[in-house]
Amino acid sequence: MGIRPRDWPELAAPASAALIDPDPALLDATAVVEKLRTDPTFGLSVAEAARRLVVVGANDIESVPPAPTWRKLLAQFRSPLIYLLLAALIASLAVWVVEGAGDWPVDAVVIAVILVLNALLGYTQEEHAERAVGALARMAATSATVIRDGARHTVPASELVPGDVLLLAEGDAVAADARLLSSAGLELSEAALTGLSEPVLKDARTLPEPAALGDRADMVFKGTAVTRGTGRAVVTATGMSTQTGQIAGLVRTVDNEPTPLQREVARASRLLGIAVLVIAVVVIATIFVVFGIHSAHDAVTAVLLGVSLAVAAVPEGLPAIMSVVLALGMRRMAGLNAVVKELSSAETLGSASVVCSGKTGTLTTGEMTIVRVVTPLGEVKVTSAGYRPEGRLEHGGAPLGEGDDLWRQAALVLDGGAAGCDAALDVQDGRWTIHGDPIDAAFLVARGKLGDGPRPTPADVTTGDPDEVIGRCTHLQAGDRLAPLDASARATIRSDAERLALDALHTVAVACRSDGHLVYLGMVGITDPPRPEAAAAIAEARRAGVRVVMITGDHPRVAARIARKLGIEDGESAVSGAELATLDDEQLRETVRLHSQYTQVDPADKQRIIDALQADHEIVAVTGEGINDAPALKSADIGIAMGHTGTEVAREAANMILADDNFATIVQAIREGRGIFSNIKKTLRYLLSSNMGEIFTVFFGVVLAGAIGLSQGHTVALPLLATQILWINLLTDGAPALALGVDPHTEDVMDRPPRSVSDRVIDGRMWNNIIVIGAAVAAATLLTIHLYAPGGPLPSSLDTARTAGFTVLVIAQLINTINARSETRTAFHRFFANRWLWAAIGLSALLQVAVVQLPVLNTAFTTTPLSLSQWLVCIAVASTVLWVSEIRKLILRRWPSRP
Repeated sequence: MGIRPRDWPELAAPASAALIDPDPALLDATAVVEKLRTDPTFGLSVAEAARRLVVVGANDIESVPPAPTWRKLLAQFRSPLIYLLLAALIASLAVWVVEGAGDWPVDAVVIAVILVLNALLGYTQEEHAERAVGALARMAATSATVIRDGARHTVPASELVPGDVLLLAEGDAVAADARLLSSAGLELSEAALTGLSEPVLKDARTLPEPAALGDRADMVFKGTAVTRGTGRAVVTATGMSTQTGQIAGLVRTVDNEPTPLQREVARASRLLGIAVLVIAVVVIATIFVVFGIHSAHDAVTAVLLGVSLAVAAVPEGLPAIMSVVLALGMRRMAGLNAVVKELSSAETLGSASVVCSGKTGTLTTGEMTIVRVVTPLGEVKVTSAGYRPEGRLEHGGAPLGEGDDLWRQAALVLDGGAAGCDAALDVQDGRWTIHGDPIDAAFLVARGKLGDGPRPTPADVTTGDPDEVIGRCTHLQAGDRLAPLDASARATIRSDAERLALDALHTVAVACRSDGHLVYLGMVGITDPPRPEAAAAIAEARRAGVRVVMITGDHPRVAARIARKLGIEDGESAVSGAELATLDDEQLRETVRLHSQYTQVDPADKQRIIDALQADHEIVAVTGEGINDAPALKSADIGIAMGHTGTEVAREAANMILADDNFATIVQAIREGRGIFSNIKKTLRYLLSSNMGEIFTVFFGVVLAGAIGLSQGHTVALPLLATQILWINLLTDGAPALALGVDPHTEDVMDRPPRSVSDRVIDGRMWNNIIVIGAAVAAATLLTIHLYAPGGPLPSSLDTARTAGFTVLVIAQLINTINARSETRTAFHRFFANRWLWAAIGLSALLQVAVVQLPVLNTAFTTTPLSLSQWLVCIAVASTVLWVSEIRKLILRRWPSRP
């Protein structure tokens, strides 16, 4: 059949599935071979395969083309807050030009440096994440066995071409879509593509009519795996032409939605932009009204102060601080085996209110384990879960030895189940893995727990569903006795099978041939055990107000058992895929509010569940590993792909990758995400309340100039100069704010419910804090100016009064960093927990001392040295900000509902 190597013609067009019309599943294998111009025995020639590879391209799933470096850097500037800072930069440069472009435009330079550093930091972290994801992809790279030039060749999967004759055996990953030419007991796991958990039996016979993907028995597909048997197939499609590639192409058309943090920062930036414009206009208008403008110099001074104050109101350090906080969070998450692909996604998990998780391999170990053996002599427990062949046989809680009849009978069952299996165990770096059918592997592992001693082994073994096996058996073996399998014995065996099934165990019966009879030996109960750490992780998630929803293709009984063991309870029964199909959108929304277990679902069901949760204003995290999971991973608020078992398509669609496939890692990442958001709020609370103090100081200093001693006749002095405001902005918005952004996470971070999508980063309570603390800072500053102003209680020069007020404003803001660490807890809680914060406070205080005491800086900032007693007064007055904050926090702790 086919064409001999010497007759190979040149293909004029790419040899792809498009050349096979109709669907190759509906064509006879001979017709497929002829259309692809290959030979089922000799395959393609090496030269022809190389030529076709040039024509059709590599057998790879195309990822999103990597953006050039310059575009990645520019992308770091796409943020409303960045736009606001760029406006502040332009305004600062304009003021510098108006003043004569003399000395360096310090504020403009600082803002520019912050913008550049922020972009470099964001770019560096995202590049690091891309490399980590790429490393995972390379780990998953596969090879394929093909016939070329009549000989077997092992080639990289990326080099397969249409027309290649593919050899399939147990443990192989199918590297391309292919039409079967022949098969022998070939079974494939297609869960990654179709979501069906049971292996699918394949057959080379042509389909009589079109069929769904999961029912195309004469086809094998890229991304699936051979669990049993052997086969030979001709490649019909590679790369993006495969079923996997088509799904990947659809996923790439889905736009990424902004994360909750991105949405909130954009909103806050818009508010700040409006506030900055209002501040500038109001301050300039107030100066015009109160002072009067008598010259061009007066007008320039008023505009300069207004713009400077507006620039000071913008927390220019916030983008860099957010990037640092997110970057450090990404690194900590990576250390926990959670690889986050983008900075903005690092916080999203902290906002998650629902985690939709698969069962196998995430909540469970993914290792099929025989835990019970039921024989005609009695029942045996097999200890130790997982693929490590360690454990023993027990009966009634006591260990069984090789001298026990029950041990020998159980050993006969396990030896029989393992005798005909083709699975293999492998250990690398202490991790045991299997190759082949998971049920076969379960028998292989259980047999390894028996030791290597001599014992009789059964021959011509049959395994399968208990009801089917006993239907064919005529006798049973009980110890050394062979007895007829009568109706009573059959009823007992069926009762045992039902009892194991009620415990959500998968049952497999074992029989063997003896003297021409098929003899029943016993049955085993198999489970995929829950991960030991999963129950504690789910309990922590529940305490944090995060719902855990299990979505699986398994039987309801199996799912219910795992749900009970892990504590996934909702007071209602599980919902099946068939039941979901009967619900309209409104009924589904009501269902997802009540139920946390979904069984026998397909990918479309999973997507509907996620859509319904999001429509109900939940922030949804979703785990997935298969190709069919990609759409759900893409549409979720945060998609989480598996690192070990996940497919390339799933990893491409996800925001985060679990390197260890462990659900507990998700909960740890939620903790980290919440800590990130908490620190961003601390930074905002500090920056905005401190900046509000500057605004109030200038505004009320002008309005109340006469009362505080800044007005003498027709001359009114400003409470702060533009250079002093810019210095305060530089000093307090830098190191202290950054140190606050890396504050250690509080121990109660998982004791609070997740924030709602309607919650604001800057909410009513924070605005209250901003105004109260801003007013306290301004009051302390203006009081100090009044103390030392000419005619005040401690009269001195105007420069001394302004210097003292300037100093109080700086010290008060440094004290405010300690206040800002918590909305309600006293500042003295874990007072010295953040050593970086204290170092930043110390550095900033030293710099302020230098500005006040050093003559060269006195000239630059129009300051005058203060005496020791004046310094002590400044510190004492500035400390009132701490006591005002403590009183406010006490009120909030006593009456939490008050604003």
